[in-house]
Amino acid sequence: MIRRSSLPFIAIALATFVLVAWYSRVTWLQLGNPAIITGYTLFALMLSLGFFNMRKRLSMVPVGRSSLWLAFHVAAGFLAIALFWLHTGTVWPTGSYERVLAILFYLVSLTGIFGYIILRALPRRLTQTGIEVMYERIPAELGEIREKVETLTLECTEKSGSDTVAQHYIGTLNWFFRRPRFGFSHLVGGDAAGHWLRGPGSAARRYLNDVEKEYFDQILELGALKTQVDRHYACQDLMKKWLLVHVPLSMAVILVSAWHLLLVNVYAL
Repeated sequence: MIRRSSLPFIAIALATFVLVAWYSRVTWLQLGNPAIITGYTLFALMLSLGFFNMRKRLSMVPVGRSSLWLAFHVAAGFLAIALFWLHTGTVWPTGSYERVLAILFYLVSLTGIFGYIILRALPRRLTQTGIEVMYERIPAELGEIREKVETLTLECTEKSGSDTVAQHYIGTLNWFFRRPRFGFSHLVGGDAAGHWLRGPGSAARRYLNDVEKEYFDQILELGALKTQVDRHYACQDLMKKWLLVHVPLSMAVILVSAWHLLLVNVYAL
């Protein structure tokens, strides 16, 4: 669903494309070179899109809400795709150099679309967990949960005089608590972690006495908490690592485009 804040940017993008396409047509009819108009417009648009990354790095500076910058970035991104096709006159150019530029441009576009999808979907998924965890704090949070589970396991062994819970922890639960698990399931909104806890993770409960069950239920509660932390890790990790692909590709496209403009102007002299 399109947000209201995006409508002005979409309207401006459409108007810009119509204006550039019309002016290119007029230039062509007058025996001019419309590629100059579309090329410089596209390059200027690429530079403006690059400013969005600078805006994210300067989030403490009051230069407008990030949601408005995102709306501008999305509208400008789709405008860039349309201008690219208008500039090249085809989806896939013929020259080797042009194909390299096209590959980089399409990779940036695809990673941008992918990023927009996850930035819309994953924050909502994190809100549903009911907890807030900073990405940098996640390893410490998982370590604290694991320590609590191991403490409960030792206390259970001492109080009950049975090592059933300890054996189950060593043989089964330790795998789950050692590191984040079921990352793909968390990303797509699945409940593989919950199914595992209710299945293999709880398999030993039927063999426990009342004292052991009390401790074991506390361990399972910590397991449920860990699934929420794991979801934060999976989603936040993807949102951060996506930028490590999209931003370098964006810089590469700008650099290659700048070189392309330089060559065009040199050979035009």
